[in-house]
Amino acid sequence: MVPNFDVKGKVFVITGAAGILCSEMARELGELGARVAVLDLNEERAKEVAKEICDKGGDALGLKANVLDKDSLTAARDAVLEKFGTIDVLINGAGGNRPDASTSPDLSFFDMPPEALRFVFDLNLVGAILSSQVFGKVLTDKKEGNIINISSMSALRPLTNVLGYSAAKAAVSNFTAWLAGHFALNYSPNIRVNAIAPGFLLTEQNRFLLKDKETGEMTPRAKHIIGQTPMGRYGTPEELVGAIVFLASDAASFVTGTVLCIDGGFGNFAI
Repeated sequence: MVPNFDVKGKVFVITGAAGILCSEMARELGELGARVAVLDLNEERAKEVAKEICDKGGDALGLKANVLDKDSLTAARDAVLEKFGTIDVLINGAGGNRPDASTSPDLSFFDMPPEALRFVFDLNLVGAILSSQVFGKVLTDKKEGNIINISSMSALRPLTNVLGYSAAKAAVSNFTAWLAGHFALNYSPNIRVNAIAPGFLLTEQNRFLLKDKETGEMTPRAKHIIGQTPMGRYGTPEELVGAIVFLASDAASFVTGTVLCIDGGFGNFAI
C-alpha cells in the first residue's frame, strides 16, 4: 500500500498561527490544499496571514482567539464550523516564554516570581488543554481527526535558564500521551493525538541570540548548540511542515501518543 500523505481539503485549526513558526505552517498547508483557520490573540496579524494564503489561491480564515479563554475559543470554533463545516486537525501552536520565568544574571532561581511561572504554564499547557476541549469535541462527535501539540527539545533535555518553559513543555508531552489514550479508549481509535518537538531553529526572532550583531559570527551559546547537533546546523521553520503533514495524514494512521523530534539529532547526542 502506498502511504497517503495528502492533506488537501482537510480543515486545520491552528492556534498561535500569527507567530513565526505556526504562520509558516499555515502558509505551507494552504499551498498543499488544506483549508486553514488562522487563530491568534493578534487578530490583525491572523487576518494578514489568512489573506496571504487566500492571495495564493488557498482557503483560509483569520480569527481572534485567546487560548486561555474558553468563551473566546468557543466563538472561534463556531466561526470555523460556519465557514468550513467541519474540523479535521487542531494544531495547538500557541505558547511561549517570558524573561522572568527564566534564570539570568539578574534573576536567581530563588527570586523567580510565581506569577511568571504560572503564566508560562498556563500559556503552554492550559492553553493546549482548553483548545483540545473546545475543538476536540468536534472530533469526538464525528469520531475521527487529529490533534498535534507543540512540545520542545527542552522538554527532553532541560536547557539552562528556561525553568518555566522546559517544565511546561514537558507537561505538554505528557498531556499528548494522556489525551491520545483517553480519546482512543473513550471515543474513537480514529482520533489521534501527537506532538512535534522542534530543536533549535534560526529565525529573525532569535537571530540576535545566536549571531553576533556586528561580526555575524556565532555567539558562544550558538557554538555550544551546534557542537551538540550532529547535523551541524540550525533548522528552519519550513522543516517542521513535513512532520505536521505526516502526522495529520493517513500515512500516520497507526501513530498516536508520540512526540516526534525535529532537531538534527540534538536530543540523542552527547559529548
